[in-house]
Order: sequence, then C-alpha cells, then structure tokens
Amino acid sequence: MFDTLSDRLGGVFDKLRGRGALNEQDVREAMREVRIALLEADVALPVARRFIDEVTEKAVGQSVLRSVTPGQQVVKIVNDALIDMLGGGEGGGEAVGLDLNAAPPVVIMMVGLQGSGKTTSTAKLAKLIKEKHGKKAMMASLDVNRPAAQEQLKVLGEQVGVATLPIIAGQAPVDIATRALNAAKLQAVDVLLLDTAGRLHVDQALMEEMKAVSAISAPKETLLVVDSLTGQDAVNVAQSFAGQVSLTGVILTRMDGDARGGAALSMRAVTGKPIKFAGTGEKMDAIEPFHPSRVANRILGMGDIVSIVEKAAATIEVEDAEKLAQRMAKGQFDMNDLRMQLRQMQNMGGLGMLAGMMPGMKKAKAAMAASGMDDRVLLRMDAIIGSMTPKERAKPELLNAKRKIRIANGSGTQVQDVNKLIKMHQEMERAMKQIKKMGGLKGLAAMFGKGGLDAAMPGPGAQGLGGGANGGGLPGLPGMGNMPANLGDLLKKK
Repeated sequence: MFDTLSDRLGGVFDKLRGRGALNEQDVREAMREVRIALLEADVALPVARRFIDEVTEKAVGQSVLRSVTPGQQVVKIVNDALIDMLGGGEGGGEAVGLDLNAAPPVVIMMVGLQGSGKTTSTAKLAKLIKEKHGKKAMMASLDVNRPAAQEQLKVLGEQVGVATLPIIAGQAPVDIATRALNAAKLQAVDVLLLDTAGRLHVDQALMEEMKAVSAISAPKETLLVVDSLTGQDAVNVAQSFAGQVSLTGVILTRMDGDARGGAALSMRAVTGKPIKFAGTGEKMDAIEPFHPSRVANRILGMGDIVSIVEKAAATIEVEDAEKLAQRMAKGQFDMNDLRMQLRQMQNMGGLGMLAGMMPGMKKAKAAMAASGMDDRVLLRMDAIIGSMTPKERAKPELLNAKRKIRIANGSGTQVQDVNKLIKMHQEMERAMKQIKKMGGLKGLAAMFGKGGLDAAMPGPGAQGLGGGANGGGLPGLPGMGNMPANLGDLLKKK
C-alpha cells in the first residue's frame, strides 16, 4: 500500500545521506519534496502541512546540521513524526488494543458505510477475540437493509466458530440489539459484537439508527470500519461519523491493496481516534493490530523484524519446528525438511510479504519483481518436491539425470529448475552440517545469546540495526536504534 510513498521518500533521504554536511537550504528542499510525496499519497493538506512544519523546525536546528551524520538525524526526525502522525502518542508507537475491561457482555459496535468490509471485519474480530483473548464471543447483525446481510454474518460465524444471534425476519435494528443483549446475558457471553447497517453515503437516517442502537447497548467500543481504497474520502467519512457517534477507534480494511496510503496517514490526525486494526486480506485471520512504529518503519524502508517474528510464532507449527530442530542438531536436512520450510514461508505471506518487512530489502523486492520472481516460485519448488518418490526426498543424492527428467515432466517444470532446487538444498544442508560442527543447537543458541552475530558485525551503534548495549548492528540501516541488542534477545522475548 505504501510502496509509492516509500519509494519517493527513499529517493529524498538517499540524497540527504549521501552528503557529509547539510545546510538549512538542503533540509528545506528535502522537506519540500517530502511534502509533495505526502500530497501525492493523498494525505490531507492540513495534516501534510502540520507534519512538514514540525519536521522542518526540528531538522534545521544546529544540533542536527552540525552533527556527524546529519542525514541520518533528519531521517530519524521524520520517522518519529510519522509514528506520531499515525497515532504513536497514545501507545508509544505500539498498537492500541481493544478495551474489554467491563462487566460482561462487553458490547463492540461496528459502524461504517456499505461496502467498507464491516461484516467481514466483525467476523475477523470475533475470531481474534476468541483465539487471542480467550473470551466467548457472539455476533448479531443489525443490518436489515442490505439483502442477505444477516445470512452472511451467520455463514461467517460458522466459519470462525463464533455463535450468531438467530435471525427473526422483520425486526427493527433496536429490537435486534435488545434481543442480542438478553441472549448474551443468558448464554454467559463475554463479548457481543453488533454489526450495524451501512449506507452508500452518510445520511441522517443512518446516524439516528446508530444513536438509537448505541443508547440501548451502551457499547464499550464503537469501531469505525473504513475502506482504505477510498483514499481522501475515507477521512471525510470518518469526520462525519466522529461528529455524530462517540467513536473509540478505527479499523482500516484492504491495507493489502494498492491505494496510496493517505487515508491511513490522515485518519488519526483528523479524527483524533487511534487506528486499532488493519485488514490485510480476505482470509478470516487476515487482521492485525495497527502498530504506528512498525508501519512508519516500513514506509521508510527500515523493515519490520518484530512482525516477521510474530508471524512466524503464529504460523509455524511447534511440533514441526521441534522435529526440524532435532534434525538440525544432527546435521540432517532432506527434501521433506526443505518442503516444510517452503510451506511455512507461504503461510507467513510469501516472498513479497517477507521481503517488504526486511530492513533495507526495498531494492531487493524491486529486483525480485523485475526478474519475475514471486510466490509462484515457492509453488513450483513444492511441485518439484511433490514429484519425487518418498525415497528420493529422504535421499536427494539418488537424483541422477534420468530421475531429474521424470521429476521435471511430472511437475511441469524444466530440468534446470530441478537442478536449482537441488543446489539450494545442498547449500542449506551444508549450513546444517556447519551448525552440527558448532555443537548443534546449543552452539547456535550460545552464538546468538552472547551477541555472536552482533559482536561479529560491528555497526554504527544507534544508527545501525542493533544499536544495543554492545553497540553492534548491521551497518547502513538507519534509525533502528530501538531494536534488541542481538537476535538472542528477540528470540527470548518470543
């Protein structure tokens, strides 16, 4: 979503970093380009103006211009201002979660225009509450205008394993809300989600309905669901709702789309309400807490290692990981292990998603796209391994020329594709043998835990990737001073 903005800002900051010294004129010219980039990304004009004024005031200070690395300092100031603009003031850059501290049933009211993804977001949120918070949830559709809206929520409820209020035709939204509250109390439900009706545009009838439902249900959370693809108009919609209903937060849907990102950047500044969640796909688990600091880091090409670790923790099967760890300790790694790794990468969102989250990988991601390398590569590799016999997967050394031709024909690929996969496997197998020589996983853990990687690669302290107590880090990746001192710390936290 932020690719275009990220590319534009990357170009501006590359110029700044390339200079040994900066003067006030250099900074002001760079800020002018940043302002144009923000406006092109559909950021609201008052928000862009305020952002540039704040950043320029800090960036032209003598402490910045006379520092050893003025370019890096300016990037850091922009990063901090972006976090603040995205809502970092409340949670220090972290996500602002749901407030469920109330006597059950805690009511969450979902509001928004028709087609913004309200019903799907309701089901996604119910699944998240059930699985992450461990609470019993129930959903009720108050949408009596859109055909089959109530049936849609019922089907989604069955998919995510969350109860929905039985449908009674012809009931008014206020009556449905009353019935839902009574049912939730009788069934000892912890959280009740009310999916309200939408309209094609904001009108008074819609607002009166919202207020009536709100008065009866007394929601703890009133979440506005906004489609980020609507761009600048999404901000106008948010303002209209905020003026009539007491919102507590925003859910931005279709954050995986190719919109210009202005809605996300403007939403917090215009409404004064935090963006609590972002919808990142069609699947029922494609919703994630909105972390201003991580989004700002992605926009500035600094990556998002923490999100990668969290995705890994959520998608990787513990049993499989333990099995692979035991094999790694013995220096073993066959085609079945490689296949497991490829499938885990797919579950985490594929090559593009991971590349976009890695620090400094913007150029690598562009190179991947230019060479036509995408997630189909993972599927082709999986197909090649699938065309092998169980014996060949366990002993890849059996693969002679005749077998390779058979595998290529069976997987719809070329023999050179099979050779590439075998070479990739051989390199990974060599790495596993190296781990065994180091003393297996204990040796690897010791290397991580004692700052092995960080200590081995000294970087520029706070301006590098590590920036920890030992001053280690990977050079050339600015502004990541809040990263753990080494990978060991990160793994221990998870």
